[in-house]
Amino acid sequence: QVQLVESGGGLVQAGGSLRLSCAPSGSMLSFSQMGWARQAPGQNRELVATMTSGGSTNYADSVKGRFTVSRDLAKNTVYLQMNSLKPEDTAVYYCNARSWRVVLPDYWGQGTQVTVSS
Repeated sequence: QVQLVESGGGLVQAGGSLRLSCAPSGSMLSFSQMGWARQAPGQNRELVATMTSGGSTNYADSVKGRFTVSRDLAKNTVYLQMNSLKPEDTAVYYCNARSWRVVLPDYWGQGTQVTVSS
């Protein structure tokens, strides 16, 4: 059973920064893609930043230029560096992993709360 363990959420003022971490139970290279999604109250979950096994990244328009997804293969950890945070970034953030086997559903972490105060 795949587990994604997240850490790093919290409360920050607008304009501040936070870094989230996600450590999968197996090698991150066993996934075709890893990344981060968020879900605000009453809204759908949306992917905001992803990185393929080859290192290519993709970002939602709402976070481009402010968020950066990265990884440390030696630590088997994926990060989301969030800068210039806005109150509208407030949400539960979930680590996401996609299997090479496309018939399998995505894996999700337990979620970590990020709250940005104005």
